[in-house]
Amino acid sequence: MSDETAEWVTRASAIDYECPGFEVRKDDVTLPDGTDTDYHYVDESPAVVILPFLDSEAADNREVVTIREWRQAVGRTNRGLPAGSIEADEDVLAAARRELREETGYEADRLEPLLTVEPTNGITNSVHHHFVAYGCQRADEQSLDFNETIDVRTEPYDELLADVVDDRIRDGRTATAVLQYELTHR
Repeated sequence: MSDETAEWVTRASAIDYECPGFEVRKDDVTLPDGTDTDYHYVDESPAVVILPFLDSEAADNREVVTIREWRQAVGRTNRGLPAGSIEADEDVLAAARRELREETGYEADRLEPLLTVEPTNGITNSVHHHFVAYGCQRADEQSLDFNETIDVRTEPYDELLADVVDDRIRDGRTATAVLQYELTHR
């Protein structure tokens, strides 16, 4: 099957439900075999994820900035990396700098793109742009959204990596960033 013969034809598209952070969209589609049906998915703004190192360059005993935040959907506190939505008319790099500063109070000397993924493209149109930040220093207080309570900590990168590998960190954005960093930077 080629891409052309697998493509669904979208006849109409509308928002079924809106809430802060995302919408649920319903598309009326025609499948490749001619069947007309509908398809619902989460319509969400692109986001950034930042792997923030305190050091300016790779070094032994590197420290990273991590966050702990309650996640209602899974009913527990999540340990992971700073992340957030890209605002309208904001460039991706500016969004990464802003989210790092807002969620942690840290600023980076340098940010580098790591990878871009569609984490759950069967149920959402989310796109996550991952960055590595170097030379992070505390610059300000957090500037959190009304529904955010974030505890900021620094920890050894190797502990973060071990916890991803040993399944103690379940946050997909964090696991993706850490494992990609290992594959491409170490």
